[in-house]
Amino acid sequence: MTRPDADADGSALPVPPSTGFAALVSHGDVRELRGPLLVAGGIEGVGWDEFATIDMDGGERRHGLVLEIDHDLATVQVLESTDGMSLGGIRIRFEGRPLHIPVGAGWLGRVCNGRGEPLDGGPPIAGTATLPVSGWPLNPVYREPPQEPVLTGISVVDGLTTLVRGQKLPIFSVPGLPHLTLATQIAAQATSGGRSFRVVFAAMGLTHADIAYVRDRLEERSAGGELVLLLNAADDPVIERILTPRIALTIAEHLAYAEDHDVLVIMSDMTSYAEAVREVSAARREIPARRGYPGYLYSDLATLYERCGRAKGHHGSVTIVPVVTMPAGDITHPVPDLTGYITEGQIVLAPGIAARGIYPPVDVLSSLSRLMRSGAGENRTREDHLDVAAQVLAAMARARQATELAELIGAGALSETDRSYIQYRTSVEKGLFNQGRDENRTLDDTLDRAWEALSALPENELTMVSTAFLKRYLPARDDRS
Repeated sequence: MTRPDADADGSALPVPPSTGFAALVSHGDVRELRGPLLVAGGIEGVGWDEFATIDMDGGERRHGLVLEIDHDLATVQVLESTDGMSLGGIRIRFEGRPLHIPVGAGWLGRVCNGRGEPLDGGPPIAGTATLPVSGWPLNPVYREPPQEPVLTGISVVDGLTTLVRGQKLPIFSVPGLPHLTLATQIAAQATSGGRSFRVVFAAMGLTHADIAYVRDRLEERSAGGELVLLLNAADDPVIERILTPRIALTIAEHLAYAEDHDVLVIMSDMTSYAEAVREVSAARREIPARRGYPGYLYSDLATLYERCGRAKGHHGSVTIVPVVTMPAGDITHPVPDLTGYITEGQIVLAPGIAARGIYPPVDVLSSLSRLMRSGAGENRTREDHLDVAAQVLAAMARARQATELAELIGAGALSETDRSYIQYRTSVEKGLFNQGRDENRTLDDTLDRAWEALSALPENELTMVSTAFLKRYLPARDDRS
């Protein structure tokens, strides 16, 4: 592998290969500039996804990736956009391989833009090897099933939708809700049971105020050498957003499978990423599918989400938490819809819960972790974890029915049992679900809070937990029947 070096503009992009005819030829037949795309003619021996360097008059240098080859025409997406370019005075050098980045521990503690260029005033990133950002699919034969929890310190996540090492668990939200705050809190607090743990945070399309918040909130973890920050701002070239999650996952894969860390990758916001894919698709004049997105959006998202997991012979793992904002709260929108097909559950944030002053505003009855049973319970979290989580959710479903009934006929007309469920809902939301934005709770604290909330119900209603667990964990109450 070629050792990377700094480019002329201070980027961490690798140097061209030292041999190979393609890297020596400079093409000047640029025929069209179309949005973020450049079309060059007279091209031979160039392949799809090949990395290119674009030299402009005046010495400026930009970079691109080959999107399409049609006979002697090559369509190149320009990472820094085509603004300021003209058809004359452009030369293109194709590097003979896909885009590679340096990988290794040198990324830890660094803050970079969406292309991996430093924003923290430090030198370009150096690594022990270079890897292609497109990555390689993990052979299913060598996959280990996800197991063991990743604890976030957030009760509603750890207790009811437990994140498992090697899982992909998205956060579905609505614009205006604190999904970025939740994602950042997870990045700041997450651990994996004493194992070596690292976080890669890939931000896409954020405002500068949001980027400043993320940097401030994660400063402690970054200073400890446990965090990589890749920040794509809303006013950065939109094409950069397509590259950002791929760079993040390439860094994470090396940290996990070569250096044996457990790595959590936070990607926010995947809707911004999908809109960038749609913009490039429109510039390529492709036939649109649902809501203008390209028909290959599903497979494109899968190339990202499926890069997580555990592999045989490796102690590390990659866990992914993508954030998906649902336009107008529509969970059938293509981005959350397709994400739901690929991933293993979802954490759903609801405006109605946020309006009651609860943080994080998780709708627990719409949320689930399909791999929770693989990472929770005896010898993993606590023996009563799965039973008490099932009881909390079952009681919440009954409490919601009782609340709706009270709105129709009045609370005075309800049975004593129904009134106890309404009391339970208030208790569980205040005591278990609601917590501070920088509050880090232990799992024992979370489960004890769940038992405390369940104590508002008659004991004969607690049918999801064993008698032994009731005697051991349920707080005493004098008027229990």
